[in-house]
Amino acid sequence: MIAFASETCGAGCPGEPPIEETKAMEHDGGCHCGNLQVHVRLTRPPADNPIRSCTCSFCRSHATRTVSDPAGQADIRAADWSLVEKYRFGSRTADHLLCRRCGVYIGAVCETSAGPRAVINTLCLRDRAAFTQDAIRPDYDAETTDERLSRRAANWMPARLHPAA
Repeated sequence: MIAFASETCGAGCPGEPPIEETKAMEHDGGCHCGNLQVHVRLTRPPADNPIRSCTCSFCRSHATRTVSDPAGQADIRAADWSLVEKYRFGSRTADHLLCRRCGVYIGAVCETSAGPRAVINTLCLRDRAAFTQDAIRPDYDAETTDERLSRRAANWMPARLHPAA
């Protein structure tokens, strides 16, 4: 399970490049009822980020279109974390975050050797239409748990879950 982030560290934290240096692209969104909110910083424009929709049953049934940027950042907040379902299935190595009130899937988070990492479902972002490319459809079924966590550490974006205000 991913722990909540410290509120004392933001842009410019040690080891985190300044926003100007990364030419970050900022994207906001969340669930339909507003309980879950996400802020994503990517280092490339939306059309230049690969979109994935893996072939697992969860992604197929939710028609996901996820994005990640290892040099970016995902910040996830909930007004009420008791209304957030952290659903695990398959290898049980990631929490898929769904709002219990409105049912929207915003992304997945997991703990890796590189720290907390996330992918964000672009369909929950306000500017979802800017992510125009066709999704690639990788099949991760043959991965071992160690291979899966290594891939996520390398390819998913750093993530912070923030406690309710």
